[in-house]
Amino acid sequence: MTGNLDGLGYRGTTVVLTGGASGMGEAAAALLGKLGATVHIADIAEPRVACASYTRVDLADPASVGAATAKLRAVGPIDFLFPIAGVPPHAVGALTCMLINYAGTRQFTEELLPAVRDGGAVCLITSTAARGWLHHLAENLEIVALAPHEIRRFYEANPDRLRDGYSASKELLTVWIHQAAIRLAEERRIRLNGIAPCATGTPFMEASAKVLGQAFMESYPHPLLGRMPTGEEQAWSLLLLSSPLNAAVTGAVLATDEGNVGGTITGALTPGYVRPN
Repeated sequence: MTGNLDGLGYRGTTVVLTGGASGMGEAAAALLGKLGATVHIADIAEPRVACASYTRVDLADPASVGAATAKLRAVGPIDFLFPIAGVPPHAVGALTCMLINYAGTRQFTEELLPAVRDGGAVCLITSTAARGWLHHLAENLEIVALAPHEIRRFYEANPDRLRDGYSASKELLTVWIHQAAIRLAEERRIRLNGIAPCATGTPFMEASAKVLGQAFMESYPHPLLGRMPTGEEQAWSLLLLSSPLNAAVTGAVLATDEGNVGGTITGALTPGYVRPN
């Protein structure tokens, strides 16, 4: 069967996206509009990019998520769902970071899945910070087994397992993608994937740089581009992965990190790495 290259399969489709007010989400929303999709954005801040509708949502608040998903189910059937909002821990604290990046994002996704058409696609954003998901697999599986509304209570009772909030949240998203993709494929042919970016030139990273320090930023390896990817470059990876042209791909987390994680694991990237001129 020949794939539909017109708009990469997005033309005439309905898309719901979180995080569209800035960064990768804003870039993805803009690209989707150019590809001919009808885009509905949910975010805590009002987006600047043109969209069919805006719904305010606070992903740290289950009631706010519930109200937003109740409204957005009415725009269905949804062809593509991109719950890609995320925050760094220093902006909101470790627990709120976990609630936004994992619990709220998962609640938002699960509550909108009934409105996603059979054969549709869902794609999330994890991070290179999730590189340890397999080392913490038993713990991650234990927590993924909890319902989203149980996450706050779990970490309030086990604060030592929260770590910085960010890496743990992205590990949980990674494990949930790998696990939940199978049932969605079997029952509804819905594809569930994710991308795992490295440090990217967005407001998220600009804010993080002030906390992580100049030394961290200067030592971060960029073997492919020689610089941080842009939000638009990461958004293209998200959309290309989720395109119906990738009909056989589900349960995948695509490393969009210039080779950082794989290079570090194999020793191709060592501490103090300097890109050759």
